[in-house]
Amino acid sequence: MATARKKAASTLLTLKIELVDTTPLIWRRLVIGGQASFATLHHVIQAAMGWHDAHLHEFRVGDMRIGVPDAEFDEPEHPTAFEKRVRLDRLLATGVTFTYLYDFGDSWLHRISVEQVRNRGGHDDGLAVGVEGGERACPPEDAGGVGQYQEFVASFENDPYGEETEAVRTWAGLDFDPARFDRPAANAAIARMLWNGWIK
Repeated sequence: MATARKKAASTLLTLKIELVDTTPLIWRRLVIGGQASFATLHHVIQAAMGWHDAHLHEFRVGDMRIGVPDAEFDEPEHPTAFEKRVRLDRLLATGVTFTYLYDFGDSWLHRISVEQVRNRGGHDDGLAVGVEGGERACPPEDAGGVGQYQEFVASFENDPYGEETEAVRTWAGLDFDPARFDRPAANAAIARMLWNGWIK
């Protein structure tokens, strides 16, 4: 678990993130300090899942929309709360479920469950965050949504050397394996963000 030098709050949240409608399920479990903002959570999810932060995103907690406000698209009766100003521990508690939508075109919807909120204990010397577990690779960016990705996975498993599969693998990366989740790489990406001060 990586640590950035910053005064931290006293709670740790355990979150399970599931990519909705994927079969087999693509999921991650992470721990993050309650003082983190939803902006920080966005970047951590990107690293944990394997996305590249190339598209728009939005959280929904109950009726509350959280993200980056846009006067052109926001509805006046449903304004978007600025994610950098909303702390996790102000809205989340054990048992709460909320959503994270990434890429409004492909519509990668993530269901996030707060599995546990606990006192951090000990000396708080920074933002604690880390990926504890997960299964399967994140779909490549611009894969077309869950339906098209599931078709690719089916062809990958049924005809791994077919022309269609090979064409998609060339685009996604020849080393892409839908069954593989690289937890050390995800945690290394988060550690780099902390070290460089990209998340706080």
